[in-house]
Amino acid sequence: MTLVAGVDTSTQSCKVVIRDAQTGALVREGRAGHPDGTEVHPDAWWTALDAAVDQAGGLADVAAVAVGGQQHGMVCLDEAGEVVRPALLWNDTRSAPAAADLVAELGDGDVAAGAKAWAQAVGTVPVASLTVTKLRWLAEHEPESARRTAAVCLPHDWLTWRLTGSRDPFAVTTDRGDASGTGYWSPSTGAYRPDLLRRAFGAEPALPRVLGPAERAGQTRGGAILGPGTGDNAAAALGVGLLPGDVVVSIGTSGTVFSVADAPTADDSGLVAGFADATGHFLPLVCTLNAARVLDAAAALAGVDHERLADLALAAPPGADGLTVVPYLEGERTPNRPLSTGAVHGLTLRNATPAHLARAAVEGMLCALADGLDALLAQGATVNRVFLVGGGARSRAVQQIAPSVFGLPVLVPPPGEYVADGAARQAAWVALGGAEAPAWSLGTTATYEAEPVPAVRQRYAEARDHTLNRLTP
Repeated sequence: MTLVAGVDTSTQSCKVVIRDAQTGALVREGRAGHPDGTEVHPDAWWTALDAAVDQAGGLADVAAVAVGGQQHGMVCLDEAGEVVRPALLWNDTRSAPAAADLVAELGDGDVAAGAKAWAQAVGTVPVASLTVTKLRWLAEHEPESARRTAAVCLPHDWLTWRLTGSRDPFAVTTDRGDASGTGYWSPSTGAYRPDLLRRAFGAEPALPRVLGPAERAGQTRGGAILGPGTGDNAAAALGVGLLPGDVVVSIGTSGTVFSVADAPTADDSGLVAGFADATGHFLPLVCTLNAARVLDAAAALAGVDHERLADLALAAPPGADGLTVVPYLEGERTPNRPLSTGAVHGLTLRNATPAHLARAAVEGMLCALADGLDALLAQGATVNRVFLVGGGARSRAVQQIAPSVFGLPVLVPPPGEYVADGAARQAAWVALGGAEAPAWSLGTTATYEAEPVPAVRQRYAEARDHTLNRLTP
């Protein structure tokens, strides 16, 4: 049996799965937590990886390893390969003003023209999540750190590089999936845009070499082959086995809606990010900052655990008797309102109950994701199947309410670590060779259906628009 390892270095934790390369059967796994916050020293990721690998029984018998990681984070290295400052993570919104400036500058003061220019250049309009905006923030607010920066990479790049044992900051590699989330690499041309990097940072630090989908990044000090790795969403798509026409709605710390496409997208509205995937295709994606933590907040407000929250939500009627939650609890990326807060609309004596709040929280989170699905459709996406994955997808309330909000049947694969699984599948591809990644079975997938309830989305849209009208960009 040939074993491979997949790593998910996510915002909250590090997960490691060891799988049979041919069948995908899970052999063992491990997990370790990451520190809270939107600014983390990468050494914490290395410590967590070491602990997760140890819990998973080590890598001595593993033929290949690949790392899937949270997208966009800014890791700056000096000429000696030392970390210049703690990494700014994707959900750090301090670079929101920098994002607005970059858009306006590329349009010579015309925001609409700037958005179109960015979308055509790199497939994505800058928001606070993207690495390019964080580099602008660094140049403006920490000029000494900027001057020390000789190379810039992403979380999965850094961890892959550390696994090689190298200390050469100019030997870091990445893949097209993660590179496409930086704001200075073009999915349509497959090349970096150094002019945009200079515009943002005022200099051209070294960037990782972009590897092909099954190209080797080197090997670990133990002799295992290293795959190129990829960003978390591209890894999840590989883990689920996504095909063109499939859509994934992922409910984790962030919420994402993405599909595999044969051609790149360029949405100048900024709603759809035109990423690449980990297989040579493209991955148009909509991201919300608020997803599973909306359920956490609702459970805390109701004073219950998640099982009881699901019971409460399912006990209330569709539409929660007019109670609507706009779930912008940590700012929001889609729509781009990084300084926004959440809102509750339609509160009455009738619906002022824990059950109504639970239902409204689940519906509000799902309506925000349904807006993302609409945005994909507007960009020409084909929707044959909708897969629901992520920690939040394990909620019975989410599973049963989602079809009524999306207006489509929803497929829920068995609970799994699909980012780590996708990384493991990539590792198997690198180890075994072949034109495509090996086919692995997901196991039994449950299908949930329900009558659509358009009034829920209509009421949510009214509350959302009212909330947005009260917010400054």
